[in-house]
Amino acid sequence: MTSTLTGLPVSAAEALTVFGAAVLVLTRWLPGRFRDAAALAGGVLFAGSAVVLVVVGLRWQMVPVVAAGVVAGPFALAPLFSRRTGRASWRARWWVALPGSVVCAALIAAGPASAWALPVPEFPEPSGRFPVGTQVMEWSTSSVGADRDDGGRVLVTQLWYPAEPSASDAPRMPYLGRTEAESHTVSRALADYAGMPGFLLDGLPRARSHAVPGAPVSRTGGRFPVVLFSPGLGGARTQNTAWAEELASHGYVVAGVDHPYDSAAVVLEDGRTLRTRVRATGDEAKDAALAEGWTRARAADLRSVLTRLTRLDRGDGDGTLAGHLDTGRVAAAGHSMGGAAALQAARQDRRFDAVIDLDGFPHGPAGGQLGPPVLALTQEIGPGTDPDYLPRLTRVLEAGTATNYRLTVPGTAHLTFTDAPLYLPPIPGVVGSLDRTEGHRLTAAASLSFLDATLRRAPVDLPAALASHGELTVYGAVGTG
Repeated sequence: MTSTLTGLPVSAAEALTVFGAAVLVLTRWLPGRFRDAAALAGGVLFAGSAVVLVVVGLRWQMVPVVAAGVVAGPFALAPLFSRRTGRASWRARWWVALPGSVVCAALIAAGPASAWALPVPEFPEPSGRFPVGTQVMEWSTSSVGADRDDGGRVLVTQLWYPAEPSASDAPRMPYLGRTEAESHTVSRALADYAGMPGFLLDGLPRARSHAVPGAPVSRTGGRFPVVLFSPGLGGARTQNTAWAEELASHGYVVAGVDHPYDSAAVVLEDGRTLRTRVRATGDEAKDAALAEGWTRARAADLRSVLTRLTRLDRGDGDGTLAGHLDTGRVAAAGHSMGGAAALQAARQDRRFDAVIDLDGFPHGPAGGQLGPPVLALTQEIGPGTDPDYLPRLTRVLEAGTATNYRLTVPGTAHLTFTDAPLYLPPIPGVVGSLDRTEGHRLTAAASLSFLDATLRRAPVDLPAALASHGELTVYGAVGTG
């Protein structure tokens, strides 16, 4: 794990390495009386901090900084050693040194800049009264009595739940996996799925969330409502960790599901890794049919997980959460295709009492009665938005029998509603134009208002609460659509 300095995307050792390398480069241009001291101080500082980085793990962002220091070091230190040994000192002509210094300075600047663009994510502190625990479970759908025709799928599900306080030095859950090795596997798979070099996301396995693995469930608060979460196409169960931890800190149990052969990589307890098999064909009709099939499989996975959690609450299996899961108050949620799966699961299964669709295009049949209330958060609509998106989503929301809500949030993009703004470059077309944590804040706040009103029947002025985050359209009894 890399601990960053406050306000900076680098650790203390990384900052010292950058400073030491910069001093070595600047030595050539200092007045003569300062050069020896600067060269010695810069050399010691650079060498010591660089060794620390190599020992703890050198991030790729620091490679150009180290390279610049290694190149500049001999030129800065050679005159110092020459004078000490009595040999004639040599300094490069300014017209030779200047281009070299400019190149080295650019390499040094590239380190912090790339660390800022692709940082190790720092998760916002959950704001609720409960500490957060987490647990990863694995089972086959063939063992839970689900109505399926696929012969059974191995589902890995991560639970975030309200927990008892843990010691301040208790280990926190690695991001993306149970272990750092699993996190590396998943991060490389996510990069590959996105068409990126794997090393660009190597900061993700260094991150730690706020949840404590295996922490005892909270003894206060009674039984907690449940939220099932399906990630985006090719995504991972952990892609909305900040959101899940925020909900758990407010008294919900969130169950994130890895969909086998859909999620970029699913690492099983026996060491096997199930890689994604989802790929677009380029044929619009074929891709639409494939998307419908993937959505059906995901909806069935959500139903299977709910069945399993119901049995878990009754004491079947690991007893950590037995008696604490209120499976009579359940929401289906998801991002992108996961949102489509949540809609379909709720249409098929009356056990779901609410739906949160995070910018998900409703794949599959748009007809059919949707009983529970829906909150659909959508990205800012622009010229590049699929023209079928809003009309199709509107038909789904209008067909519901409950009051449904669509909240379009200015400054957002498709990935704003995930953890992606915490670790991807702030490119508006990718993660929106909000700051790194604002997308998480508004997604969690809107979700909590909706869940409190629908699952807890809390006295929330829901339209007013949602409208404070963006442009709200209400469908049903209290709105005009």
